[in-house]
Amino acid sequence: QVQLVESGGGLVQPGGSLRLSCAASGSIFKSLRMAWYRQVPGKERDLVATITQGGSTYYADAMKGRFTISRDNAKNTVYLQMNSLQPEDKAVYYCNANTALLRYWGQGTLVTVSS
Repeated sequence: QVQLVESGGGLVQPGGSLRLSCAASGSIFKSLRMAWYRQVPGKERDLVATITQGGSTYYADAMKGRFTISRDNAKNTVYLQMNSLQPEDKAVYYCNANTALLRYWGQGTLVTVSS
């Protein structure tokens, strides 16, 4: 069982930055493929970025060059650095962890981009 707790969401002005954190419980973090998703009301949950156990990353097209996913295995934590935020980035951001058989989700953290 893996529990994920996100933090770092909040209100930011257009063009601003936020860093989201996701702390994972347990001792298997370094064996997990981690990801961030986001969801707006009435729409599907969309992939933002992924990071493999070895540190390889993938970004959805809309996030390339603005968002950076990283992980600290010593702290059991994955991060999402978000720069140049725009109103369309407003969403609930969810942390996701994957093993070969199971998927885990955090409770989500709200990011609002508004002047």
